[in-house]
Amino acid sequence: MLYFLAERLPFNLFSYITVRSGAAFCMAFALALWFFPRFIVWAKRQGATQPILSHAPAGHHRSKQNTPTMGGAVIAACALIATLLSVNLSNVFAWGGILTIALFSAIGMLDDVRKIYHKQNDKGLSARLKFVLQILAAAIVSALLLFVSNLNTLLYLPFIKEPIADFGLYMSFFWIIVFVSASNAVNITDGLDGLAAAPGIFAIATLTVFVYISGHAQMSQSLLLPSVSGAGEMAVIASAMLGALLGFLWFNANPAEVFMGDSGSLSIGAFIAYLAIISKTEALLILICFIFVVETISVILQVGSYKLRRRRMFLMAPLHHHFELMRWAENKIIVRFWIIALLSNVLALITIKIR
Repeated sequence: MLYFLAERLPFNLFSYITVRSGAAFCMAFALALWFFPRFIVWAKRQGATQPILSHAPAGHHRSKQNTPTMGGAVIAACALIATLLSVNLSNVFAWGGILTIALFSAIGMLDDVRKIYHKQNDKGLSARLKFVLQILAAAIVSALLLFVSNLNTLLYLPFIKEPIADFGLYMSFFWIIVFVSASNAVNITDGLDGLAAAPGIFAIATLTVFVYISGHAQMSQSLLLPSVSGAGEMAVIASAMLGALLGFLWFNANPAEVFMGDSGSLSIGAFIAYLAIISKTEALLILICFIFVVETISVILQVGSYKLRRRRMFLMAPLHHHFELMRWAENKIIVRFWIIALLSNVLALITIKIR
């Protein structure tokens, strides 16, 4: 709406991506602050609370039982409303971002609803079905990028100004892997109050810088970054998601009043992947999403170690549970993980100047 107003007003303020990004952020944040208290009351009345895993640390059963879940649906709704009011809807990348948030949030909502209905955390969608749905959603968005947008199929690595390969149609398989990996990595990390939300905010903020530069011909040329015409519009959607996430964190900070659930973690992870794909920074996700990567690796190592040696590497996986069982205070774990996530994203931003 704001973009099309720019064509009808005597001033062109709303034609600027930065202005519409700021507006999208403020709208999403305000919507989140308005919706979440009402959603929390409604969820408690409906019994839409988070079932706790039976093998989770004992403290979770005492402090997190009966906390409303599926807050990710509100995050997605606030971000999408602010996006539709601010973004240029003739931009194909914008529709790809909207589709990514909607599809992965819908998968998460299916999983959350089943868990709530059965009152058990392990009674959601089966791992196989969830994986298939994620691949299908990723394939739809990848097809849009491959056949409708002008996005190239080149692969770039950090610190190298020239692409290392052109995968052509096979790039879609790589993109699907990025989507599924990122969405599941955030899902694994979402285990403590605010643990996934803040690193998600840092990651999206960093990628917002990258997509804005990629969409700006002069800046991308000056900084020797890949130039993607139209990618800058994604800064508007990213800002909307940042506003919605910040509003969620207001209520998710320890002690949490609401959890994001799979409807939030899957959509946030997939959106992070989408921003990385658009800005051609897929390889840099290892640094941008460092906390998510470490948490995922801890699970892989735990499972692998037990299957091969019948011994566990950690007291419990993911890694944040290991520190819980070491009797670290929950706030200490959360804040230290936030600090690491912030530092890794600062390092990722520094790579802009190293080519």
